[in-house]
Amino acid sequence: MEEKLTYLEAFKSMQCFLEKYYEETQSDDIGSLLGDISLGMWEDGSTGDPAAWNDWVKCVQKAIHRKEV
Repeated sequence: MEEKLTYLEAFKSMQCFLEKYYEETQSDDIGSLLGDISLGMWEDGSTGDPAAWNDWVKCVQKAIHRKEV
């Protein structure tokens, strides 16, 4: 069975994966990235680094495009 995720669900899944990786490694780079992609830091609910969401959408679109090829 194939399940489909919304962009937000996929984003939260990626965050969960990175948080688990951070817990195991304590990597400063991953910690910084997690800060940048934290949701809800701004009143509009956007990520800590507002460009992070746009970067995420571009990556999802790229992955979808590759799937169609």
